[in-house]
Amino acid sequence: MTGTPTPAQIAARAEARDQVRTELRSRVGGKAEIETAAPRVGPEEVTGAQSIVRSLEEVGADVVFGIPGGAILPTYDPLMDSAKLRHILVRHEQGGGHAASGYAHATGRVGVTMATSGPGATNLVTPIADANMDSIPLVAITGQVGASAIGTDAFQEADIVGITMPITKHSYLITDPAEIPRTIAEAFHIASTGRPGPVLVDIAKSAMQSRTTFSWPQELNLPGYHPVTKPHSKQIREAAKLLATARRPVLYVGGGVIRAGASELLRQLVDLSGAPVVTTLMARGAVPDSHPQHLGMPGMHGTVPAVAALQKADLVFALGARFDDRVTGKLSSFAPLATVIHADIDPAEIGKNREADVPIVGDLREVIGDLLPELAREHEEQGRPDVEGWWRQLDDWRRTYPRGYTETADGLLSPQHVIQRLGELTGPEAIYVAGVGQHQMWAAQFISYEHPNTWINSGGLGTMGYSIPAAMGAKVGQPDRTVWAVDGDGCFQMTNQELATCTINDIPIKVALINNSSLGMVRQWQTLFYESRYSNTDLHTGHGTMRVPDFVKLADAYGCEGIRVEHASDVDAAIKRANEIDDRPVVVDFTVSRDAMVWPMVAAGVSNDDIQYARGISPAWDRED
Repeated sequence: MTGTPTPAQIAARAEARDQVRTELRSRVGGKAEIETAAPRVGPEEVTGAQSIVRSLEEVGADVVFGIPGGAILPTYDPLMDSAKLRHILVRHEQGGGHAASGYAHATGRVGVTMATSGPGATNLVTPIADANMDSIPLVAITGQVGASAIGTDAFQEADIVGITMPITKHSYLITDPAEIPRTIAEAFHIASTGRPGPVLVDIAKSAMQSRTTFSWPQELNLPGYHPVTKPHSKQIREAAKLLATARRPVLYVGGGVIRAGASELLRQLVDLSGAPVVTTLMARGAVPDSHPQHLGMPGMHGTVPAVAALQKADLVFALGARFDDRVTGKLSSFAPLATVIHADIDPAEIGKNREADVPIVGDLREVIGDLLPELAREHEEQGRPDVEGWWRQLDDWRRTYPRGYTETADGLLSPQHVIQRLGELTGPEAIYVAGVGQHQMWAAQFISYEHPNTWINSGGLGTMGYSIPAAMGAKVGQPDRTVWAVDGDGCFQMTNQELATCTINDIPIKVALINNSSLGMVRQWQTLFYESRYSNTDLHTGHGTMRVPDFVKLADAYGCEGIRVEHASDVDAAIKRANEIDDRPVVVDFTVSRDAMVWPMVAAGVSNDDIQYARGISPAWDRED
């Protein structure tokens, strides 16, 4: 028998409970001045539905993007009474999921989405998969049919736990209402720690309707979940030694740096090392584009200097990157001369695609924080690395292959010009959210990013329809920031119904619609690889007399300001006007050329050595190098 606890033991347990609450609140954005929940006299009897709402309040959630339905309906009743949770009624579950993702990306806190069973839950599969690929902390709460009906093919039943198991960090099914507080606490902890990602909590309707005792967990007991955050000191010393002695080093930075909140430490590493740095599509803004050592984005549509640097490097230091095929091209020919250091919070990523000579598992804040003094010590002992010759070569590539584009031949707007002016007139303090396709690549290329979390896009899954709802979520999370959705006419038509959500809920996002009347990236591939046979890529949205739909009229129907731009002379005025409007959403329909292409380009499956700077123009690499 343990006997009666002493006052010291009681105090220690209370302190441990408060630490758990404080940690959970910090990860989901609880108010800094409210570190713990108000003390409770004792256990409280509630319904399971009330327990869900109370649990969300306890973890510090402040916004839920959702839509009700039969199985989740019991929870929507007490949700109406919550003074701490803002519920935003979306028009489609997919929109709710992407909105929660945009919110999480813009704030660093856990995004929350809610849906009913069956089709409501399955409509969340795409945003859950998207969040999983891009390491977004997300908790999806779904209703399920009553416990006694599970497995009977009841109305609107779907095994959403089974469906989402491969695309979540963890999935829960709750049939006992007593498990609700513990499960939601665990879900937020799992979603926000280690490598962030989505967690699904599926709750039977019968559990919501049953009476239970609400008891917030004093501690979390997850014996199989222990993310490694502290890197091994031996690996850090070896990495510092290699970085200090390499003649052609490259820092290859992925989105993990932004997820870890390590951008400032990374800037110190870049300055100290003297090495060039490349930032992937998911890492734009992790290092300011204005930094003299920044070569831009690598990969399929990266800059020539960034791609070339990786191919010619003798050391590649990957930080929070996963050697994605869109970066490496033909994997066997990627960075063939390089020793590889790979640091990541997720041990499963290290060695998955490219063998690491020095593997480092840990939180990147810890990794870079430990690396900086070791690298400084190496410099004291061995002197600064000799990278002058390397920089002469890099600067020559930058002069020879600068960022640029060719004006269109059909007299229509150049999309690159539109997007470049958008960034220049709006500035680096805004948040830019892209859909998927040509406009996404142009937005990554022609807007200068100076800060982390100002560029949001669907990188890993490449989800069309991501931009509008994600921009909505970002604006909710950062209401004082200007938020531009850079979207294509194809993507826009998949989720533009969320403009109604924006109008009704006073979420004044701005949309730069790059309207080439086509599925642009597909059309580009048809031009290059299918002899210009344009099979099913004409959308009829902007060229000629047919506009289906007319986006300006559609914007007006949704209560937005609609603006159409067809001439280069009107671009600046339209962007300035949109930036001045703050009381409603704005949609600017830029009618651009369908013949514009994204360059540079590495064709799928070929070596990065075969990058094309423009159509028919390839750099003359020294193959003997």
